[in-house]
Amino acid sequence: MGEFSIGRKIASFGGMVAGLILLITGLGMAIGKTGNPFRGTAMIVGAVLFFIGLYLFPTLKHHRMIVNILFLFPLLFAFAVTVIIPLVLGIGYSFTNWDGIRVRGFVGLDNYTRMFKQPGFIWSILITFLFVVFNIILVNLVAFLLALLCTSKLKGLGFFRAAYFLPNLIGGIVLGYIWQFIFSNVITKFTTALFDQRYSMLSETKTAFVGIVIVYIWQYAGYIMLIYITGLNTIPGDVLEASSIDGASATQTLFSIKIPMIAPTITICTFLTLTSAFKQFDVNLALTNGTGSVADFMGNYLTNGTEMLALNIYTTAVINNEYALGEAKAVLFFIILAVVSIVQVRISNKREVEL
Repeated sequence: MGEFSIGRKIASFGGMVAGLILLITGLGMAIGKTGNPFRGTAMIVGAVLFFIGLYLFPTLKHHRMIVNILFLFPLLFAFAVTVIIPLVLGIGYSFTNWDGIRVRGFVGLDNYTRMFKQPGFIWSILITFLFVVFNIILVNLVAFLLALLCTSKLKGLGFFRAAYFLPNLIGGIVLGYIWQFIFSNVITKFTTALFDQRYSMLSETKTAFVGIVIVYIWQYAGYIMLIYITGLNTIPGDVLEASSIDGASATQTLFSIKIPMIAPTITICTFLTLTSAFKQFDVNLALTNGTGSVADFMGNYLTNGTEMLALNIYTTAVINNEYALGEAKAVLFFIILAVVSIVQVRISNKREVEL
């Protein structure tokens, strides 16, 4: 197994102990808000010393595992800091009267009961589910048809693939403002010329919602198309050739061979479309900012007719400065998304087995 020198053992344990001391000291200064300018330096140096000591740890049996941990630590640390810790803190803040800076008291389930008494929030949940259903069907349908086109024997397929994928490279905010200009200035000229009436899809709640769906499909279908292209290209050529020799038509080949053989790809694309549609925010913000009138919903007149769930949470927390209530809505959003995603994956996996 090999022996380690006394010096290496001392360096290992000394580095880990010194690193822990510096880390704890730096964290204590940060939490205590002492204002000491060396607290950040102490934490960084402490972390470096600790991992140097861990790397020099005097054992060959676990040395490979230690090296793996060292390489994985930056990713795991970033994930914990940006996802796990904010999630845990957010759940805790949802039970308090948090103003974004200080916790002013524990309120229990008050934030959760308040949000369910808001008709605008219930409306946001309903139209978000409606938006998800439309986009799961339409985005995957359009993307699959584009993938079939881009795996055919037409000329210039590279150009078509790049052209269809290009909208996905445009940021959602920019995309929303571009389409807002199209709906409000370009299309209105056609309606004026053809029907002698200036009409914008964004002027009514129902058509504005349709406009958001159109923009989302235009943006996201190209990305899903690439995944379908990859799936279609994995189908063995001899299988397709055998079906052609047996006299199968293009429709029979599509539904009996291609679609069953790319079932895992369909599962992935459905999952990506589902999660992305649920989290729709930027296009919704830039295109309509959630505005739209609803004459009567739960006995109330609403002005957020096109405001989906993510935008409603943002408006509650940032615009209305109700951070604790926004956290409660975000926790519910997380639960809904997790449950729906798990159910969708299970159903899709079951369908894969059947196909």
